[in-house]
Amino acid sequence: MHDHHFDELATRFAEKIYGGTKGAIRLAVIQQDLLEQLPERPLRVLDIGGGLGHIALWLAEQGHTITFTEPAQPMLEAAKQRFAKANCTARFIHSPWQKLPELLAGETFDLVICHAVLEWLAEPWAILPVLQQFTRQHGWLSLAFYNKDALIFRNLIKGNLRKLSKMQFQGDAGSLTPQQPLDPREVQQQLTPYWQIKTQSGVRVFHDYMLPKFQQKIALDEMISTELSYRRHPSLGPLGRYLHWLCQPHMENP
Repeated sequence: MHDHHFDELATRFAEKIYGGTKGAIRLAVIQQDLLEQLPERPLRVLDIGGGLGHIALWLAEQGHTITFTEPAQPMLEAAKQRFAKANCTARFIHSPWQKLPELLAGETFDLVICHAVLEWLAEPWAILPVLQQFTRQHGWLSLAFYNKDALIFRNLIKGNLRKLSKMQFQGDAGSLTPQQPLDPREVQQQLTPYWQIKTQSGVRVFHDYMLPKFQQKIALDEMISTELSYRRHPSLGPLGRYLHWLCQPHMENP
Protein backbone atom coordinates (compact mmCIF):
# COMPACT_ATOMS: atom_id res chain seq x y z
CA MET A 1 0.00 0.00 0.00
CA HIS A 2 1.29 3.44 -0.95
CA ASP A 3 0.43 7.02 0.02
CA HIS A 4 -2.29 8.40 -2.25
CA HIS A 5 -1.57 11.49 -4.36
CA PHE A 6 -4.10 13.30 -6.56
CA ASP A 7 -4.17 13.58 -10.34
CA GLU A 8 -5.72 16.25 -12.60
CA LEU A 9 -9.22 14.74 -12.48
CA ALA A 10 -9.24 14.47 -8.70
CA THR A 11 -7.97 18.04 -8.42
CA ARG A 12 -10.81 19.39 -10.56
CA PHE A 13 -13.33 17.39 -8.51
CA ALA A 14 -11.81 18.71 -5.28
CA GLU A 15 -12.23 22.27 -6.57
CA LYS A 16 -15.98 21.67 -6.86
CA ILE A 17 -16.23 20.17 -3.37
CA TYR A 18 -14.18 22.83 -1.60
CA GLY A 19 -15.91 25.59 -3.55
CA GLY A 20 -19.34 24.50 -2.25
CA THR A 21 -21.15 24.36 1.06
CA LYS A 22 -19.05 21.51 2.45
CA GLY A 23 -15.86 23.44 1.82
CA ALA A 24 -17.30 26.64 3.26
CA ILE A 25 -18.23 24.88 6.50
CA ARG A 26 -14.82 23.26 6.73
CA LEU A 27 -13.05 26.59 6.25
CA ALA A 28 -15.29 28.35 8.76
CA VAL A 29 -14.73 25.78 11.51
CA ILE A 30 -10.97 25.66 11.07
CA GLN A 31 -10.68 29.44 10.78
CA GLN A 32 -12.69 30.00 13.95
CA ASP A 33 -10.61 27.45 15.86
CA LEU A 34 -7.37 29.09 14.73
CA LEU A 35 -8.59 32.62 15.46
CA GLU A 36 -9.45 31.61 19.01
CA GLN A 37 -6.11 29.94 19.78
CA LEU A 38 -3.28 31.45 17.75
CA PRO A 39 -1.27 34.38 19.12
CA GLU A 40 -1.95 37.75 17.49
CA ARG A 41 1.40 38.19 15.74
CA PRO A 42 2.88 37.13 12.39
CA LEU A 43 3.61 33.40 12.48
CA ARG A 44 5.78 31.04 10.48
CA VAL A 45 3.40 28.42 9.07
CA LEU A 46 4.15 25.04 7.49
CA ASP A 47 1.29 23.43 5.58
CA ILE A 48 2.03 19.75 4.86
CA GLY A 49 -0.06 18.28 2.05
CA GLY A 50 -1.79 21.63 1.63
CA GLY A 51 -3.96 20.55 -1.29
CA LEU A 52 -5.65 23.48 -3.04
CA GLY A 53 -4.35 26.02 -0.54
CA HIS A 54 -7.55 27.45 0.93
CA ILE A 55 -6.41 27.57 4.55
CA ALA A 56 -2.85 28.55 3.66
CA LEU A 57 -4.09 31.47 1.56
CA TRP A 58 -6.38 32.67 4.34
CA LEU A 59 -3.42 32.62 6.74
CA ALA A 60 -1.24 34.46 4.21
CA GLU A 61 -3.93 37.13 3.96
CA GLN A 62 -3.70 37.51 7.76
CA GLY A 63 -0.01 38.40 7.37
CA HIS A 64 1.58 35.04 8.23
CA THR A 65 4.60 33.60 6.40
CA ILE A 66 3.66 30.40 4.56
CA THR A 67 5.70 27.36 3.55
CA PHE A 68 3.37 25.25 1.45
CA THR A 69 4.16 21.63 0.59
CA GLU A 70 2.18 19.27 -1.61
CA PRO A 71 3.16 15.95 -3.26
CA ALA A 72 0.64 16.18 -6.12
CA GLN A 73 1.77 18.56 -8.87
CA PRO A 74 -1.79 19.41 -10.05
CA MET A 75 -2.78 20.38 -6.50
CA LEU A 76 0.37 22.46 -6.07
CA GLU A 77 -0.23 24.33 -9.33
CA ALA A 78 -3.84 25.04 -8.35
CA ALA A 79 -2.64 26.45 -5.01
CA LYS A 80 -0.04 28.62 -6.74
CA GLN A 81 -2.73 30.03 -9.02
CA ARG A 82 -4.98 30.75 -6.05
CA PHE A 83 -2.17 32.65 -4.29
CA ALA A 84 -1.25 34.57 -7.45
CA LYS A 85 -4.84 35.63 -8.03
CA ALA A 86 -4.98 36.98 -4.46
CA ASN A 87 -1.58 38.74 -4.82
CA CYS A 88 -0.19 36.69 -1.93
CA THR A 89 3.16 34.93 -1.70
CA ALA A 90 4.38 31.66 -0.21
CA ARG A 91 7.30 29.30 -0.47
CA PHE A 92 5.98 26.37 -2.51
CA ILE A 93 7.61 22.94 -2.24
CA HIS A 94 6.64 19.97 -4.42
CA SER A 95 7.44 17.04 -2.16
CA PRO A 96 5.96 14.16 -0.17
CA TRP A 97 6.18 14.52 3.59
CA GLN A 98 8.94 11.90 3.85
CA LYS A 99 11.47 14.25 2.19
CA LEU A 100 10.64 17.33 4.22
CA PRO A 101 13.05 16.64 7.13
CA GLU A 102 15.88 16.86 4.59
CA LEU A 103 14.46 19.75 2.56
CA LEU A 104 13.62 21.82 5.66
CA ALA A 105 16.43 20.61 7.91
CA GLY A 106 16.71 22.65 11.11
CA GLU A 107 13.59 24.73 10.49
CA THR A 108 10.76 25.01 12.98
CA PHE A 109 7.39 26.72 12.74
CA ASP A 110 4.83 28.41 14.97
CA LEU A 111 2.00 26.52 13.27
CA VAL A 112 2.13 23.19 11.44
CA ILE A 113 -0.95 22.27 9.41
CA CYS A 114 -1.82 18.69 8.50
CA HIS A 115 -5.37 18.56 7.14
CA ALA A 116 -6.94 15.52 5.45
CA VAL A 117 -3.56 13.85 5.09
CA LEU A 118 -3.40 10.99 7.62
CA GLU A 119 -6.27 9.05 6.01
CA TRP A 120 -4.42 8.93 2.68
CA LEU A 121 -1.13 7.59 4.06
CA ALA A 122 -0.01 3.97 3.94
CA GLU A 123 1.44 4.39 7.46
CA PRO A 124 -0.38 7.37 8.98
CA TRP A 125 1.38 7.31 12.35
CA ALA A 126 4.84 7.58 10.80
CA ILE A 127 4.28 11.27 10.08
CA LEU A 128 3.63 12.23 13.73
CA PRO A 129 7.28 12.58 14.84
CA VAL A 130 7.94 14.67 11.72
CA LEU A 131 5.10 17.00 12.62
CA GLN A 132 6.51 17.30 16.13
CA GLN A 133 10.02 17.92 14.76
CA PHE A 134 8.83 20.95 12.80
CA THR A 135 6.77 22.50 15.61
CA ARG A 136 8.34 25.03 17.96
CA GLN A 137 8.10 24.36 21.69
CA HIS A 138 5.17 26.72 22.20
CA GLY A 139 3.83 26.25 18.68
CA TRP A 140 0.70 24.56 17.43
CA LEU A 141 -0.33 21.59 15.31
CA SER A 142 -3.60 21.95 13.40
CA LEU A 143 -4.69 18.38 12.63
CA ALA A 144 -7.83 17.47 10.68
CA PHE A 145 -8.74 13.90 9.77
CA TYR A 146 -11.57 11.80 8.34
CA ASN A 147 -13.67 10.49 11.21
CA LYS A 148 -14.49 6.79 11.27
CA ASP A 149 -17.21 7.30 13.88
CA ALA A 150 -19.08 9.67 11.54
CA LEU A 151 -18.86 7.15 8.71
CA ILE A 152 -20.24 4.39 10.94
CA PHE A 153 -23.12 6.60 12.07
CA ARG A 154 -23.94 7.67 8.51
CA ASN A 155 -24.09 4.04 7.38
CA LEU A 156 -26.27 3.17 10.35
CA ILE A 157 -28.88 5.82 9.59
CA LYS A 158 -28.84 4.92 5.88
CA GLY A 159 -29.46 1.26 6.71
CA ASN A 160 -26.19 0.00 5.21
CA LEU A 161 -25.94 -2.67 7.87
CA ARG A 162 -24.35 -5.37 5.70
CA LYS A 163 -21.67 -2.98 4.53
CA LEU A 164 -21.13 -1.95 8.12
CA SER A 165 -20.88 -5.53 9.37
CA LYS A 166 -18.05 -6.11 6.89
CA MET A 167 -16.39 -2.81 7.84
CA GLN A 168 -16.08 -1.89 4.16
CA PHE A 169 -15.25 1.80 4.42
CA GLN A 170 -12.88 2.25 1.51
CA GLY A 171 -13.86 4.67 -1.22
CA ASP A 172 -13.80 3.68 -4.86
CA ALA A 173 -10.40 3.72 -6.52
CA GLY A 174 -9.66 7.22 -7.80
CA SER A 175 -12.41 8.84 -5.72
CA LEU A 176 -11.98 11.56 -3.10
CA THR A 177 -13.40 9.29 -0.40
CA PRO A 178 -10.42 8.47 1.87
CA GLN A 179 -9.15 4.92 1.83
CA GLN A 180 -8.92 4.52 5.60
CA PRO A 181 -11.10 6.57 7.94
CA LEU A 182 -9.48 7.00 11.33
CA ASP A 183 -10.73 5.98 14.76
CA PRO A 184 -10.45 9.09 16.98
CA ARG A 185 -9.45 6.99 19.99
CA GLU A 186 -6.55 5.49 18.07
CA VAL A 187 -5.53 8.91 16.78
CA GLN A 188 -5.50 10.22 20.35
CA GLN A 189 -3.47 7.24 21.54
CA GLN A 190 -0.91 7.75 18.78
CA LEU A 191 -0.71 11.50 19.43
CA THR A 192 -0.15 11.17 23.17
CA PRO A 193 3.64 10.68 23.11
CA TYR A 194 4.09 13.86 21.08
CA TRP A 195 1.18 16.21 21.71
CA GLN A 196 -1.31 17.65 24.15
CA ILE A 197 -4.72 18.06 22.51
CA LYS A 198 -6.00 21.53 23.44
CA THR A 199 -9.26 21.81 21.47
CA GLN A 200 -11.41 19.36 19.51
CA SER A 201 -14.02 20.44 16.96
CA GLY A 202 -16.32 18.59 14.60
CA VAL A 203 -16.36 19.67 10.96
CA ARG A 204 -19.84 19.25 9.42
CA VAL A 205 -21.51 17.99 12.57
CA PHE A 206 -24.97 17.79 11.01
CA HIS A 207 -24.81 19.01 7.40
CA ASP A 208 -23.79 15.68 5.88
CA TYR A 209 -26.55 13.81 7.69
CA MET A 210 -29.33 16.04 6.33
CA LEU A 211 -31.39 15.10 3.29
CA PRO A 212 -30.55 17.33 0.30
CA LYS A 213 -34.08 18.77 0.23
CA PHE A 214 -33.53 20.13 3.74
CA GLN A 215 -29.99 21.32 3.02
CA GLN A 216 -31.29 23.41 0.14
CA LYS A 217 -33.77 25.26 2.37
CA ILE A 218 -31.09 26.66 4.70
CA ALA A 219 -29.08 29.76 3.81
CA LEU A 220 -25.32 29.27 3.82
CA ASP A 221 -24.65 31.81 6.58
CA GLU A 222 -27.22 30.14 8.85
CA MET A 223 -25.79 26.70 8.07
CA ILE A 224 -22.28 27.86 8.94
CA SER A 225 -23.25 29.72 12.12
CA THR A 226 -25.16 26.67 13.38
CA GLU A 227 -22.30 24.32 12.54
CA LEU A 228 -19.97 26.61 14.49
CA SER A 229 -22.28 26.63 17.49
CA TYR A 230 -22.37 22.83 17.68
CA ARG A 231 -18.78 22.04 16.67
CA ARG A 232 -17.71 21.42 20.28
CA HIS A 233 -20.95 19.97 21.61
CA PRO A 234 -19.88 17.03 23.84
CA SER A 235 -22.11 14.52 22.03
CA LEU A 236 -22.56 16.02 18.55
CA GLY A 237 -19.11 17.47 17.90
CA PRO A 238 -17.46 14.01 17.75
CA LEU A 239 -19.88 13.08 14.93
CA GLY A 240 -18.38 15.64 12.55
CA ARG A 241 -17.42 14.16 9.18
CA TYR A 242 -13.93 15.43 9.89
CA LEU A 243 -12.40 16.27 13.25
CA HIS A 244 -10.15 19.28 13.80
CA TRP A 245 -7.79 19.11 16.75
CA LEU A 246 -5.41 21.83 17.86
CA CYS A 247 -2.42 20.43 19.72
CA GLN A 248 0.78 21.63 21.36
CA PRO A 249 3.99 19.71 22.03
CA HIS A 250 4.62 18.37 25.51
CA MET A 251 6.80 20.80 27.42
CA GLU A 252 9.58 18.25 27.83
CA ASN A 253 9.94 17.88 24.04
CA PRO A 254 12.46 20.37 22.62
